[in-house]
Amino acid sequence: MDTKWTRYSHSLTTKIVLFIMVIACFTGAITIFMNLISTNNDDFGVVFEDSYYQSSKFIEESSSVIDVLTKITVKYKNQENVSKGGCITEDRIQSEVNNSNLYWEFQDHSKLYNPNLSYEENYKKFKEIYADKISQIKNDLIKEDLKNYNVCVQRLKNLNGVMYYASDGTNTLTNTTDTSRGYFESFPSYMIYDRVQEKLYPKEIWNNKSNDRKYNWISSNVNELHQQDSVIYIGFTNEYLNPAIEQWQQSRVIINSSLYEIAGFLLGLLVSFICLILITGRRFFGDKDINLNSFDKLYNDINLAACAFLIALWGIAVNAIGIYNVGKIVIPLTISIGSLGLILVLTLIKHIKNRTFIKNTLVYRIFYRVFKFVKEVYNSGSFAVKVVLITIGYPALIALTFFMFPITIGAAVWIAFKKVKEFQLIKEGVERVKDGELNHKINLESKGELGKLASNINSITEGLNKAVENEVKSERLKTELITNVSHDIRTPLTSIITYVDLLKKETDKSKADEYIEVLDQKSQRLKILTEDLFEAAKASSGSIPVEYEKIDVTSLITQGLGELNDKIEELGLEFRLNHPKDKVYIKADGKLFWRVIENLLSNIFKYALTGSRVYIDIEELESEARIVIKNISAYELNISANELMERFKRGDESRSSQGSGLGLSIAKSLIDIQNGSFHIEIDGDLFKAMIEMPKF
Repeated sequence: MDTKWTRYSHSLTTKIVLFIMVIACFTGAITIFMNLISTNNDDFGVVFEDSYYQSSKFIEESSSVIDVLTKITVKYKNQENVSKGGCITEDRIQSEVNNSNLYWEFQDHSKLYNPNLSYEENYKKFKEIYADKISQIKNDLIKEDLKNYNVCVQRLKNLNGVMYYASDGTNTLTNTTDTSRGYFESFPSYMIYDRVQEKLYPKEIWNNKSNDRKYNWISSNVNELHQQDSVIYIGFTNEYLNPAIEQWQQSRVIINSSLYEIAGFLLGLLVSFICLILITGRRFFGDKDINLNSFDKLYNDINLAACAFLIALWGIAVNAIGIYNVGKIVIPLTISIGSLGLILVLTLIKHIKNRTFIKNTLVYRIFYRVFKFVKEVYNSGSFAVKVVLITIGYPALIALTFFMFPITIGAAVWIAFKKVKEFQLIKEGVERVKDGELNHKINLESKGELGKLASNINSITEGLNKAVENEVKSERLKTELITNVSHDIRTPLTSIITYVDLLKKETDKSKADEYIEVLDQKSQRLKILTEDLFEAAKASSGSIPVEYEKIDVTSLITQGLGELNDKIEELGLEFRLNHPKDKVYIKADGKLFWRVIENLLSNIFKYALTGSRVYIDIEELESEARIVIKNISAYELNISANELMERFKRGDESRSSQGSGLGLSIAKSLIDIQNGSFHIEIDGDLFKAMIEMPKF
């Protein structure tokens, strides 16, 4: 089953099917949405309305009736009032005069205009001069009001099933003989605005008060009924309400059903699009390579521009042909443009997966090639070439960015100031080094020419500092070497000279034998010192020949400990050897490596605390074998590990032991020439020697 799924999940057939599903779901959702717009005039809020009386349609229609009644009652009164200009105020005439620019004409061209007078005084003269034109403006306003009045009257006549009564105490407007409040309250729905009282029925209309946006349609008109005697009664008959309620219910059902269909199409679109995203560009799950075709070579920025163009083209085409031609034109248009757009989107997705979205843009390619060319010239050229590039490039940059030249100049000043500051920092650093501050470093974060210069100066300073330190250390070591060698050789040599003089004068044979025995011991001691010194010189020079062989390090150490068992028992030492079960082979010279182990064991015999334990751990690493030897010193190790590695240094600073102080130095030199590493650690009285050798 898994094999079949793997075979078909990323096949071309699967990708085509998913592609068709995406386009079909997208087209279906768009088609239903546009059908809703064309048939319901964008009124999708009906699905959230609980009843017709809470609907936007009812509020809009009732507000329209109140608007007409309010305008006639409050503003127009009656036709005679409109004809006499009763609706026209002085402010309205003055506003119209200003809009017609008559006053500004008077101000600019009339000799009667006096700038020293006030506006009111000049306007009085203006009314006298332009009386005819002002009269004409007033007549035009009267005609406009009559037209609007007749429109309002006609709107009232066209009302079917709506009864109304409006009065300001003097003028009355109604379409019924019974104008009592009780009559209007007998209707299935009514609105009563009686002076300062307000009554709406049914109660669902009152719920609209919680929706300020809807109720403002009514309240904005009712607020004009400021006169105490103004009343408006509106009654909605069943003849009006029943068809409206039925139509509202049908719209609600249609919109609900359509929204569910749109949701289904969008869900299908989402699922199929996600699946298509997952498999596009790959041949199977886990495929790390993204397969690009020739169409994917289109630059991504051009691709994005094409997508934007297709969206704009679709919008322009739909607007041109109208949303009412959904089935004939919009569907095939959406399928064709959507398919091309989806291909472009999938190309972008491939580049996102391939992490080449930015690199595959035309802008990036142009800037990258220009940058690469300039960088190659800049890096390959001398300092003079770089200066020439900057000299030519900066004016060109100024010319290209002339619209923002203050920023460009400001950036240049900032960069120049920064470079001068870096140069000053280098100059001060060189002067401090010249004055003997060899530990001084020039801290410069720049990576350009000045940064390289500062780095080179720091390298020279470090080299000088190390050379001085090495010279000081060498002088100190030479002094200590001479002192220690002189002391260690002079001691047995002085004894030999002394006992030779005594032997010359001694006649007693038994005492002479004692003197000869002491002479033998001191001469042997002098011989050992001379041999160790010679061996240390050879080891440090690297002139000892090395013959590599395969050595079982565990067997070598075990055999060596067996040969030294008498010495171990004499000192009461207890050796603990820890090693892996399998044999550990190293690449080394057997004789030289045993000489190192022997030197370390010799140190243990000389300096280890009597009756203590000695641990030898053999560890197998990835490419090396490590031998760790640990023991407790009989002397206080008040010396660092680095100092102890120096020649003629001993753990007992009193130099009362028989060692030469060359053992550790010789051991390190012998390990170094065998391509291994040797170092020691001191922790209180614990002495630890560690050897790492390459495995065979």
